[in-house]
Amino acid sequence: MTVRATKRGAERTSLEGERADVLVCGASFAGLAVARELAHTGADVLILDRYAIGERQTSACACPTPWLEAMGVTGAIRQELPYMSFTTPHGSVRYRLPWSWSSFDYRELCRLLFEQTDARFDTAKVEGRGRDLPGGEIEVLTDRGAVRAPLVVDALGWRRVLAHPHYQPPEGPLTRALEVHPPHDGSGDALDVWVERGITRRGYGWRVPAADEARIGACSYDPLQHVKEPTVALAARLGGEPLGFQGNWIPHRLRPAVQDGVLFVGDSAGHCFPLSAEGIRPAFYFGIAAGRELRAVLAGERSREQALRRYARFSAGHRHAFGFALRVQRLIPALPPRLLTLVLKVIGRQALVDRSFGWYLDVTPPAFAGAEPRPAAPAAEREPVAA
Repeated sequence: MTVRATKRGAERTSLEGERADVLVCGASFAGLAVARELAHTGADVLILDRYAIGERQTSACACPTPWLEAMGVTGAIRQELPYMSFTTPHGSVRYRLPWSWSSFDYRELCRLLFEQTDARFDTAKVEGRGRDLPGGEIEVLTDRGAVRAPLVVDALGWRRVLAHPHYQPPEGPLTRALEVHPPHDGSGDALDVWVERGITRRGYGWRVPAADEARIGACSYDPLQHVKEPTVALAARLGGEPLGFQGNWIPHRLRPAVQDGVLFVGDSAGHCFPLSAEGIRPAFYFGIAAGRELRAVLAGERSREQALRRYARFSAGHRHAFGFALRVQRLIPALPPRLLTLVLKVIGRQALVDRSFGWYLDVTPPAFAGAEPRPAAPAAEREPVAA
């Protein structure tokens, strides 16, 4: 169980009345990507999280290598994986990807991202939204008092703490996931996936080699199905002890990226790909987009309302790609296993692998991270940032 590095005793002073130019709630991938984009603006950016930066890992921590390169965090890479394998009860296929995955150290990656910001950080549990204050400022309630800012970001995950209504598992459109971290010998060059109804009826199992550990887990698109037993069984099947349990709920549907003046980024906006349940890269991507809009507000290039509208349209502009992935997520469990095996073998032709996985990467292209923020549009133009 994670031990919180929350301030205690004399260090646990009240935050009541604390003010910032930008308040970022959540210090994982999405929140840090927003703060990174606001570096060198001269703005007072405050990041709040219940846990210290990098303290609480909640994912399998694998990401397309081009994105880790674009974000300047390759120092956190543990193992590069240029292949993927897919196994069904009727066979296995192995794909050589047009790009590679890399497993990484969560704590180190968060540290490297935070080093690229000039934000303040403090530990506090964000509990909800308070009053709308004069001057357009928004009050955010924490367990250490109320904090206020004119620009507020919710990067707190699937709970979407600063909005109503909240998702309530297992009724919400959420994927249930759990993994363990047995010791590993550093071998392997593939991210392995098992699509077997014996593991999960609607979902998959995985293994991600990460140098001295393997990340083995299972997820279910049906939030009513528990995944502890399948995770333990898959680890035993692969010769690993079920050590270091960690799990999370993963949204598999886009949600509004703006509500009542707050920007939502990452899992709080449903920025997690259906089917693959990949959320790290979208968190970077949409975090950068949100940060650029806030940067324009701080520079006086557009109003807060204009920036909110642009960011909302930018996020919604990806609904077709995310919707397609959701339809495939619903289709895969319905396919007879033999037919699924045949489909995987057909897709395994290199030209199709390159095309399908190229599309998958380009939904949120890594070149976006290196693009300079666009100049402010004329007043007559209200187009979202180009993807």
